[in-house]
Amino acid sequence: MTGAPGKKPTAAAASEGTSHRIVTGAARRTVSPWPRRFLALGLVLAALNLRPAVTSLGSLMEEVRDGLGMNGTVAGLLTSIPSLCFAVLGPAAPRLARRLGPATVVCAGLAAIATGLALRPFAGGVVGFLLLSALALAGIAVGNVLMPVVVKRWFPDRVGPMTGLYSMALTGGAAVTAAGTVPLADAMGGSWRPGLAVWALLALAAGLLWAVIARRPGERSGRDAAGRPPAAGGGSESTAREEGAERDGTPAARASRSTTRPTEAVEGASRITGSPTAWALAVFFGLQATGAYITMGWIPQIFRDAGVSASTAGLLAAVTMLMGVPFSFLLPRLAARMRSQGPLVVALVACGLVGYAGLWLAPAGGCWAWAVLLGVANSSFPLALTMIGMRARTGGGVVRLSAFAQSVGYLISIPGPLLVGRLYQQTGGWDLPIALLAALMVPQAVAGVLAGRNRSVEDELRLR
Repeated sequence: MTGAPGKKPTAAAASEGTSHRIVTGAARRTVSPWPRRFLALGLVLAALNLRPAVTSLGSLMEEVRDGLGMNGTVAGLLTSIPSLCFAVLGPAAPRLARRLGPATVVCAGLAAIATGLALRPFAGGVVGFLLLSALALAGIAVGNVLMPVVVKRWFPDRVGPMTGLYSMALTGGAAVTAAGTVPLADAMGGSWRPGLAVWALLALAAGLLWAVIARRPGERSGRDAAGRPPAAGGGSESTAREEGAERDGTPAARASRSTTRPTEAVEGASRITGSPTAWALAVFFGLQATGAYITMGWIPQIFRDAGVSASTAGLLAAVTMLMGVPFSFLLPRLAARMRSQGPLVVALVACGLVGYAGLWLAPAGGCWAWAVLLGVANSSFPLALTMIGMRARTGGGVVRLSAFAQSVGYLISIPGPLLVGRLYQQTGGWDLPIALLAALMVPQAVAGVLAGRNRSVEDELRLR
């Protein structure tokens, strides 16, 4: 509102006009750059906490097993829990976010991570350790699903850069934890218990920040700062902005943001099962997740059993994870320029096969080269997300395909770590587990080549 003609607008009117421009300006959800920076900080801190529960354990697996009397099969179960949590809890997170607001649910997830990490080293037995690990991993599963939702909600005009930022923070958190857990444990008296528990402080810091974010106007109810509900219907300005942001993103970003429409995903779940490409993507996603979680959980132990020191083994694991940072940016761009992504799948699998062959023949002699090669092979995750985004023509198709491929894929990945732990316990060495990992790369390559063909699930389902 402005003053009468010929008069200058009052301060109140000017303020009202400014507020109106802020609320309705294209793709703005906050009133100044500082809150956006505050939200970006929260995003980074949350992402930093989405891997330490797994990678810190891998660095001290030998000490944990000795301290708790844990056999190899149970240790394998520990590395299977992340996939189980992602498969079971992933579909529930969007429903909770609609009811309570995504910031509140992420805050609760961080509280679960902090509690689980702080208490599990002092649980006093294997069962307590497993249950508290599951609590921390349940919090991680919630964060895994809702981070893309939060990015799209808070930064609809910068989805690509902010997705890259939280992906980099996630990978960086995994690497820092893998490299820093053993030195921290040594600095705190050499015990594995405080070396694992100390990472709860990072989750606590993030949780406190998210508690503040969750109290922002509209966050708890799932509405934005202007009091509007999230885009859900046709024709609104908010919907148009978000659809524009989705079109501007990379295929990987579109796939990672697919959890923002869970109802549509559920409605299409029965139809998507008729697509051969959807099944190929699910198998490819599941097998790459199998290799990734086995690597995060066991690669430090493989190097330690080969005679590498505990601190160096942690650094090698960190190198493996850090390789994901450049490839998370490089692979989606390469894949988007190719009609078929099969050659990229074959190249990554070849790196994995060479890395596993090196671990089998000379694990200590070429350890740095094997760590790099396995890190490149584990970069299949951003490629899988990219292919999910490219194998559907519509936003709804991406939602259904992503929900199916990731849910089924995580279920497929559950037995692998268990089997590796069992083989390690039975044989006392790593020859058979490494042979199994190498053998799994073959069906991963086949599934990836089939999933990378230039076709869409909508076309396949229409033919039926």
